[in-house]
Amino acid sequence: MTTATIDPTDLLRQAGLRVTAPRVAILTELARLPHVDVDTLSQAARERLGSVSTQAVYDVLRVLTTHEIVRRFEPAGQPARYEINTGDNHHHIVCRTCGTFGDVECAAGQRPCLDVVDAHGFLIDEAEVLYWGLCPTCQAAAKAP
Repeated sequence: MTTATIDPTDLLRQAGLRVTAPRVAILTELARLPHVDVDTLSQAARERLGSVSTQAVYDVLRVLTTHEIVRRFEPAGQPARYEINTGDNHHHIVCRTCGTFGDVECAAGQRPCLDVVDAHGFLIDEAEVLYWGLCPTCQAAAKAP
C-alpha cells in the first residue's frame, strides 16, 4: 500500500476504530507529509479542520500508533517523526546538513532483517535502522565555491 492510495476511513474501520474528523485529518496529512513531526502535523490538521489542539494530535497519534496504523521513529537530536505504517519494513535516511528524510529498502532485502548474533533471549519482531549522510543537494552545495 502506498500512502498516495490510502483511505483513512477504511484504515480506521479495519482497525476497529471510530471514524472521527481529527483521525481522518491526521491520516490524510500523514499521507501527504511523510516523516512529519507533531508541530508540522498539528498546523496542517488545523488548516484542514479549523481547530484542533496539539494534545488532541498527540492523542490521535498514540491511538494510531498503538493500532499499528502509524509508525513513529525518533532520529537522534530531532523530534519524533510519524508516517503511515505501510507494513513494508523500510528504513530511513537523513541528511546531516538540511534534515531531509527519505525511505530506503530493508538492508537485508527481506523482512524482518533482524538476524542478530546474540539476542540476549529476546524474541525480536522489529528493527529500526536510520542511515545518516549528505543528500545530493547538500553534497553539491559543499562542492560549490
